[in-house]
Amino acid sequence: MSTNDDHRPKAGRPRRADVARLAGVSPATVSFVLNRTAGQTISDETRQRVLQAVAELDYRPNRAAQGLRRGRSATIGFVSHDVDFGVFAAAAIKGAHEVSIRHGSLLLLVNTGGLKRQAAQLVGELLDRQADALIFAAASTRSVVLPEEALRVPTVLLNCFTLGDIAPAILPDDARGGREATRALLDLGHRNIAYFTGTVTSWATKARLRGFREALRGAGLDPRDHTVLPGNYHADSGYDLARRLLRRGSLPSAIMCGNDRMAMGAVLALLEAGVRVPEDVSVMGYDDQFQLAAEMRPALSTVRLPYDAMGRLAAEQLAVGGPARSGRTLVHCPLVMRDSTARCAGV
Repeated sequence: MSTNDDHRPKAGRPRRADVARLAGVSPATVSFVLNRTAGQTISDETRQRVLQAVAELDYRPNRAAQGLRRGRSATIGFVSHDVDFGVFAAAAIKGAHEVSIRHGSLLLLVNTGGLKRQAAQLVGELLDRQADALIFAAASTRSVVLPEEALRVPTVLLNCFTLGDIAPAILPDDARGGREATRALLDLGHRNIAYFTGTVTSWATKARLRGFREALRGAGLDPRDHTVLPGNYHADSGYDLARRLLRRGSLPSAIMCGNDRMAMGAVLALLEAGVRVPEDVSVMGYDDQFQLAAEMRPALSTVRLPYDAMGRLAAEQLAVGGPARSGRTLVHCPLVMRDSTARCAGV
């Protein structure tokens, strides 16, 4: 391949025609190679010449021009409908970003601050910038009001849903997570299990509690015989609820908690009272989104919220033209067994 300076662009950003001249091929051949166009037979030698010319000229395709020609911008808008970008958003964005890059798309992030008016404004601005699709996400699983403009393009709701399910939603399978966590304790021989729930009105609390009760009934146990105390997803409520059990003087052999923070508070209260974890009482958390669960001592058994996998799934669906169906897709929350749970004493 010639490297004569006559083949190089005189100034400015290299163009496809410059790559073609340097490689000794037509501009169409450059497009076939870079876009991996199906049905076009390009020899390996020609392909290598084109790629070498691309590298030598540091050529980058003009995505805006491509978008105009194809009627799409290869951009996905990620709308975080919360006060700020938190742990949930970071994990979901990471998963969605990895998939978007693999499919040649750019992920454009905005945050609504949890405000409906700002959500509508930002969705409109993303569409004005020719976003091909939207991921509309919330940190706590809940019902949201989706701006009408979002329905102009393929949109996937992430960790949230609308009344009437007017748009497809991807949610954690919290009922199954609660069920599998309870079964894990039952398999360890525990038959007296208390549950410190999160906020009682929360969608996640209701789903996890439903799974807890289903697992108990599946083992031939009556859920009404098991203590269920409401908390608020904060460490202080886990601490206070464990203190309440201690004052009663009769402890269960295992405690399930609404999330890892509550579990941390419960473990602290038990240890302060001289109760060993897990030798005397096993403790199970939920989330595994912070370093907390793995780094506390004893390391916390928990259920992992699959936010990264949910983000990947949302982006995969949009990359192939949108979800195959509407409704809700539930993503498995895997069980993570660590040191805070053990076989029930005497079993």
